[in-house]
Amino acid sequence: MRSTLARGRETDDARRLEVQRLLTVTVEWASRRSDVRGVALVGSWARGTAEMGSDVDLVVLTFHVDRYAADEEWTRDLGAEAILRTAAWGAVTERRVRAASGLEIELNLAPPHWAAIYPIDPGTRSVVAGGMRVLHDPDGLLRALARMLP
Repeated sequence: MRSTLARGRETDDARRLEVQRLLTVTVEWASRRSDVRGVALVGSWARGTAEMGSDVDLVVLTFHVDRYAADEEWTRDLGAEAILRTAAWGAVTERRVRAASGLEIELNLAPPHWAAIYPIDPGTRSVVAGGMRVLHDPDGLLRALARMLP
């Protein structure tokens, strides 16, 4: 009989693998869309402090925030099974979704100017300071932003 510790490690490994697959699928998805100008992993998964119950937070820079906020089909391309909520937070529109495994994914849709560095928006600064890993950045917007913040 396997120990509780061994089962916990297997669960952790499975969740980490699931998140890595999500990131790979998201980069492939974004690379096929000319209107998606950046994708970044933010929050606990970007910092390396995620627990297995942690959601995955992504920032998606796009010229068509309203279209992605209104459409559900594209979230299925990323593995979403259900839309949990849509909420506007200033320049960002959140689409919180759930995968079949129960993993929650927060898709934060923002126009490319969210990553503007002159001046850096206080909300953007807070998100980036909390941990950011650039995944897709054809214009270098997110890399420039990351260089501006410690």
